[in-house]
Amino acid sequence: MKLALVLLVSICASVAQCQLDYNYAEVLRLSNLFYEANRSGRLPQSNRISWRSNAFVDDGQREGIDLDGGYFDAGDHVKFGFPMAGFTTILNWGLLDWRNGYDKANDYANSLSTVKWSLDFFIKAHVAPNELYGQTGDGYQDHSFWGRPEDWPNGPRQSWKITQQQPGSELAGETAAALASGYLVFREEDPTYANTLLQHARELYNFAKTYRGDYTNAIPARDFYNSWSGYGDELGWAAAWLYRATNESAFLTDLDGFWTEFNLNGRPGEFGWDDKKAGLQILMAKLTNDAKYVQPATQFCDWVVDQAPKSPLGMVFLSEWGALRHAANVAFACITFGEVPGANQEKYRTFARQQIGYALGNTGRSFVVGFGINPPQRPHHRGSSCPNRPQPCDNGLNNPGPNPQILYGALVGGPGLDDSYTDDRNDYVKNEVTTDYNAGFQSALAALTQIYQ
Repeated sequence: MKLALVLLVSICASVAQCQLDYNYAEVLRLSNLFYEANRSGRLPQSNRISWRSNAFVDDGQREGIDLDGGYFDAGDHVKFGFPMAGFTTILNWGLLDWRNGYDKANDYANSLSTVKWSLDFFIKAHVAPNELYGQTGDGYQDHSFWGRPEDWPNGPRQSWKITQQQPGSELAGETAAALASGYLVFREEDPTYANTLLQHARELYNFAKTYRGDYTNAIPARDFYNSWSGYGDELGWAAAWLYRATNESAFLTDLDGFWTEFNLNGRPGEFGWDDKKAGLQILMAKLTNDAKYVQPATQFCDWVVDQAPKSPLGMVFLSEWGALRHAANVAFACITFGEVPGANQEKYRTFARQQIGYALGNTGRSFVVGFGINPPQRPHHRGSSCPNRPQPCDNGLNNPGPNPQILYGALVGGPGLDDSYTDDRNDYVKNEVTTDYNAGFQSALAALTQIYQ
């Protein structure tokens, strides 16, 4: 395989123009395993991760509520509600628009389980119409502990919420989008559950637009997940998903107002857990085929493909931190936009294959744990760095060897602008793994599976 890669690259003008064939369906299935490895709370009997067991089952105890469940954010154990809602919405979008890819991968049921784990937690966290818990665990205290989540030594963790006195429109709006898109995913599978999701989505949307404010004024996430783009994009994003879920014109009217108030037609520099503008433009372009949305969506995807910075070997480089996450997110967004009538479908499909191919091994190595040639073996992830119990995890961070547990399916942060990469657990910029890193990646894999396999 390595020889074949060398020969292929030698006849291509650049690696960016090369495209190897990958089993996208296999990687999609592995991605769901990564999400299972990052589950918090009481794990179900169907748990497939042998080295994981129940952890943090007492979340919410200090506040007198049940906040068991949800996902650890990354290689740590904090539950940050804002990026959790963001990755859930992106996964739901892939399940809706690229369902056949999941069916071809024979992993639709596991994928439903992945998003339901988030959605169930959001229902618990939404304790009143204008109250939503958005963080469990102190980031600094958490980062001072390197060990298994099951071995947390500091007792029940604190949780924080937004209220109408201390609102958080980003958090409430994104969670509304996750629940509304979840309604669409589950309305045929489980109508009663879906209707519950929609009711919570409506309440949180009204909370977000009525009581406006930055969520980091109420929740201590600023140093970890500050909302640099503000809350206007989340208000528009939530309105768009509720419009798709209900077809009620009131949400479209609201979106028109947000569109103008927050300049949502501008060309952003990324798409992800913070900045939703590109996703909003593409989602509405697909729903309406209105030039109002198609034009900025085209501008964004053409900029990404033709003008955005690229590494010498072809990775679109939008940010140093989690570079491959950003590449995968725009790959998913633009391959989805390619389904809009009149869009340059082949251009965006080719771009998506190149970006996902880069992650899977086009350059001679994989950036997905447990897959392909020379994959990362030392992701910055506490649980997988620990040996099997009852052995102590007293050298997980600084152990020079591979992580004892293979964190199948996790996409690492990835190379720098010059394509440089070292498989070093201490380099969290390039070797962090997070639940939001895998969201656009998994949804892009579903699209590629549907189209090419």
